[in-house]
Amino acid sequence: MTPTAESTQPPVVARVPVLNAANGLTLLRLVLVPVFAASVVASGTTHAGWRIAACLIFAVASVTDLVDGWIARRFGLVTSVGKVADPIADKALTGAALLLLSWYDLLPWWVTGVILARELGITALRFWVIRHGVIAASRGGKIKTALQILAITWYLWPMPAGLAAVGPWLMAAAVGVTVVTGFDYVAQALRLRRPAREDA
Repeated sequence: MTPTAESTQPPVVARVPVLNAANGLTLLRLVLVPVFAASVVASGTTHAGWRIAACLIFAVASVTDLVDGWIARRFGLVTSVGKVADPIADKALTGAALLLLSWYDLLPWWVTGVILARELGITALRFWVIRHGVIAASRGGKIKTALQILAITWYLWPMPAGLAAVGPWLMAAAVGVTVVTGFDYVAQALRLRRPAREDA
């Protein structure tokens, strides 16, 4: 083989295993969802001890979202499976929390409906364009997630009356960012699909 032929060979790209530390944390977040839900039900939103336990479980599960993303980027463990599974795990956790808060009359049902409709719609969009590309979480989406986590944590913790009044304001901010970023994801999906329509 000539040196020229050797130089034209494509570089070998290492494949990232689907079973890695980052995806393992995403799986842990999914496993913690029913544990969190059981804690909320056990509290009945009236037992302070169980509410604190539920809040801590929710916080730990939410932190794994930050950690798995950092690990994936830091150690080159980003996979298409992780990009899809990570937001699904987030939605499962926040969705369970919102539904339970509304079930126990701590949060208006319309708030839960707006947020879940947006989250389920974006998940459907991700699968709609998955053959053309992956819609990764944007900066706005991360801010949305942070606001939702903060607001839900505020509702879960047995706050005194004065501090509890801050919860609706945090949730209002979360709802606003949730809706705005939803439109941004729709625009991303349409951009991914446009080349396919132009090539057809």
